[in-house]
Amino acid sequence: MSGPNLLLTRIDNRLIHGQVGVTWVNHLGANLVVVANDKVSEDTVQQSLMDMVLPDTIQTRFFSLQKTIDVIHKASPRQKIFLVVRDVQDALTLKEGGVPIDHINVGNMHYEEGKKQISSTVSVDDKDIEAFKRLDEMGVELDLRRVPEERGQNIIDLL
Repeated sequence: MSGPNLLLTRIDNRLIHGQVGVTWVNHLGANLVVVANDKVSEDTVQQSLMDMVLPDTIQTRFFSLQKTIDVIHKASPRQKIFLVVRDVQDALTLKEGGVPIDHINVGNMHYEEGKKQISSTVSVDDKDIEAFKRLDEMGVELDLRRVPEERGQNIIDLL
């Protein structure tokens, strides 16, 4: 039994915004964007703002983390899925919940008090580092890059 056709999971604290979301969708050839986020799954205003950014040919789903875990395996192979989460904790929750995440694009984790900046777009604290290490141990490829054209870096090398 083959799992869902999950092309890539991206960590971006802004989720889908502007050109970045579109660039990745086109690059991957995705036809379904799943935003897994508890808050956004209940916020229709946020949802429609994100929908506006993407071409009409792309379907979107806004699920809570638990719903994503519950339904991802029901996806049809024709659905080429680009999964977007807000932070590494959420990515880890999904992975531990059985979502077949094997490749994560670390896009944007903004700086906050108590975090250290490890690249122009990514800042982490101890909890983030722990989550990344856990994902690495689970065999997930962790690729730090903003846009597809950039050369990726393994985030573990930067921690």
